[in-house]
Amino acid sequence: MSGTTDDTILDGPEALRAHVGAIRPMAVHKVLPRLDHFARDFIALSPFFVLASMDVEGRADASPRGDAPGFVQILDDATLLIPDRRGNNRVDSFGNVLGNPGVGLIFFVPGIDETLRVNGRAALVTSPDLLAPMAAQGKVPTTGLRVTVEEMFFHCGKALMRAKLWSPAVRVERKSFPSLGRILAEQGGTVSVADAERATEEAYRTRLY
Repeated sequence: MSGTTDDTILDGPEALRAHVGAIRPMAVHKVLPRLDHFARDFIALSPFFVLASMDVEGRADASPRGDAPGFVQILDDATLLIPDRRGNNRVDSFGNVLGNPGVGLIFFVPGIDETLRVNGRAALVTSPDLLAPMAAQGKVPTTGLRVTVEEMFFHCGKALMRAKLWSPAVRVERKSFPSLGRILAEQGGTVSVADAERATEEAYRTRLY
């Protein structure tokens, strides 16, 4: 009912802590201000991560990023460099970073249930000297995201274990869900399904890099 108070809403950090209980000691002490050798090795194995960012008005965004393992370069124990591969030119994350440099990354390695979380501040770089070593399929990225690490920690595997994320037994057959072309065609209403599917297939085939 409008105007009523919902006493199930947690309205502050004290209420949240009282509701969930004390932090376990191992969870407190696992947070480090720099990448250690475990984190560096994990990032080198990771072909995929999710980048979280937020604009100046507080609107949040999360963007998937993937390539061959090792595509994220470790410049030093406090700096990562991420190449920008070809996409749809929305550049939502980049626009957010220009106004609000705070970012969060969560790295995944297929077959490992634990993940690595990295939080820090990001900047856009276009230096050819920095980006040339990150070329793939003969193409040098025109933009990179440099992340200055402020904290990092490994996240336990409970979420991925509950999801059985890496189990072939729960793999969904692609044909059981509509194609991206069909979805975009029906959502936008400006192009036929056949044209949208053809454009999507061409993008996947010729514009990964």
